[in-house]
Amino acid sequence: AAPSTTDEKLERCRPLHECGTPYLPRGTAAGPAKGPASGHHASYIAVVILSVSRIRSLLRFLPRLPPVQSAQESRSARHQHSKKMADYVYGPGRTHLFVPGPVNIPDPVIRAMNRQNEDYRSPAIPALTKILLEDVKKIFKTTTGTPFMIPTTGTGAWESALTNTLSPGDRIVSFLIGQFSLLWIDQQQRLGFDVDVVESDWGRGADLAVLEAKLRQDTLHTIKAIAIVHNETATGVTNNLAAVRKLLDAYRHPALLLVDGVSSICALDFRMDEWGVDVALTGSQKALSLPTGLGILCASPRALEASKTAKSRRVFFDWKDYLKFYDMGTYWPYTPSIQLLYGLRAALDLIFEEGLDNVIKRHNRLGTATRLAVQAWGLKNCTQEEEWFSDTVTAVVVPSYIDSSEIVKHAWKRYNLSLGLGLNKVAGKVFRIGHLGNLNELQLLGCLSGVEMVLKDVGYPVKLGSGVAAAAAYLSNSTPLIPSRI
Repeated sequence: AAPSTTDEKLERCRPLHECGTPYLPRGTAAGPAKGPASGHHASYIAVVILSVSRIRSLLRFLPRLPPVQSAQESRSARHQHSKKMADYVYGPGRTHLFVPGPVNIPDPVIRAMNRQNEDYRSPAIPALTKILLEDVKKIFKTTTGTPFMIPTTGTGAWESALTNTLSPGDRIVSFLIGQFSLLWIDQQQRLGFDVDVVESDWGRGADLAVLEAKLRQDTLHTIKAIAIVHNETATGVTNNLAAVRKLLDAYRHPALLLVDGVSSICALDFRMDEWGVDVALTGSQKALSLPTGLGILCASPRALEASKTAKSRRVFFDWKDYLKFYDMGTYWPYTPSIQLLYGLRAALDLIFEEGLDNVIKRHNRLGTATRLAVQAWGLKNCTQEEEWFSDTVTAVVVPSYIDSSEIVKHAWKRYNLSLGLGLNKVAGKVFRIGHLGNLNELQLLGCLSGVEMVLKDVGYPVKLGSGVAAAAAYLSNSTPLIPSRI
């Protein structure tokens, strides 16, 4: 018969636990009638012993765990970990961000983006988008181009430019002058295009003599596009787009001109219509001074016509979908970032308030001041000829006994200053100073003083104040009054 009482059930379980004395139900002759372990108390003790015994038997099959820390040791370990993470992230004051993108975000833009989500199908967002598309054309300096704002990065904008205008197997002449032109070429090849690579030493611009020879020989017009990076941030080289267009016109060649303007548009002189650029593109995190997330393109009428016959497979980046929604007046085939749209509105307002031409002049002043500082330090610019100097980034060559990555690391650890690393072929050989976006003269001088201290710290014999003095002397003579405060 099944046991009917708790005591009897425990008696049946007795062989499963280890107990000093046999369990005897309360009230038997041999069992105690009272005491701390008598009666039901004994039952509870037996249950606990049974449970512990079973757990111990199961623990034999588990991996051995490290010794358990005391409460004090545990609190100390957590404190040290938290302190290490805090030291890793936090630095007093603001981070001095001088990489060539992402760049500093101005306060008015931050405030404009600090808002709740909205329904992008409501009347307000199409109205905002329509105005933005018209204003975006101004920074490309085009009246005939069609703009696209795609929720993506510059890399996505590259792919959109290629797949909407070309077919697999099409021949592209593409210039390799640094890391980002290399990455674009890699994308072109992986998308199935026949890429004719024209390579230059890193630190030099596009070899236009080679381009001229290729255009002269291409009487059958097998070259369908010229792909060129306007401003190569890995080496601080700016290419001459006007000269490329001049060659195309001289040989009456119909190849499309595709331009990566990610780190140039809205900072360097760029004239889409005048230079006959067919597709130009940029990213929101560069000279527009926004967070990453908007790839902005502008397509000429020739590029739009080419997109009608282009056979490259495309879905998310297909201009046709955007144009359909443009016609409907809703503009967005996919969900945009509402915050980025309001941020773009604020960023464009700041640019137009200063004046686009004044923005370009300011970048030239900051670039010139940086180059003067580098010269005063006794260091060399990675860019080998003045005609290619970039006004958005300067790549500084360091002596062979210094690893430039240590300069970047030390600047961040000690002075809360972010500089750009050397990439690929110039890794360890250069560090980069970004001077683009919503940036002024005093911010740049602060960066240059930080670089001087870092150079001294890593063992380079720099005279403190030399570069700052050279830059300040130039800026004090060249900086105009702020246009909106005249």
